[in-house]
Amino acid sequence: MKHLIIFAHPNGQGSFNRSILDRVKSTSEKRAVETQVRDLYQLNFNPVISWNELQGANQGITPEEIRYEHQLIREADLITLVYPLWWMGFPAILKGYLDRVLSHGFAYKTENGQSVGLLQGKKMQQFITIGSNVEKYQQFGIDKSLRDCLVDGLFNFCGIKDIQHKFFGDIHIIDDNARQKMLEEVEQITSQNLTALLSTQENLNSKESV
Repeated sequence: MKHLIIFAHPNGQGSFNRSILDRVKSTSEKRAVETQVRDLYQLNFNPVISWNELQGANQGITPEEIRYEHQLIREADLITLVYPLWWMGFPAILKGYLDRVLSHGFAYKTENGQSVGLLQGKKMQQFITIGSNVEKYQQFGIDKSLRDCLVDGLFNFCGIKDIQHKFFGDIHIIDDNARQKMLEEVEQITSQNLTALLSTQENLNSKESV
């Protein structure tokens, strides 16, 4: 089983997002799951999609670096996104990554005039930090809007239906005890998702051996 973690925070060492990444990674590795981290800032990933690249995708022409990302996503059973919410959206580098990587012919296709997602059968989890209060977001319905756009709306379109996401709020004012509780929740969610996937895989292996 393979687990792909996509991390997008400019403070790749000292941020709480990094702590989330480390907890997700260690939880995965404890279960002997093959784990791959894509730290977009460390990779200096180019988030700008050119017109030539956009046109090329419709002709099946894909840059080598994007083909590599395609391979990682294609092979992944669990995909984890770790990022801060900035101006009600992804950090620019993550938005650009998704613009370039979730290309036509890889993430979706057009069939009989309809778009069809091509990334079925994958599980996704997202851990999203926000500087504001989660309860206030819920009060005004912002959490639902974000889920509809950033989480379900985008990835359902690409065929990923099994998605969990968690907002962690007040990041700049909470104390270390609160952060530790959040990390414990990250570990619990990740462990549950890995357990479900491993169980499904074991069941499939058992049926194949009969």
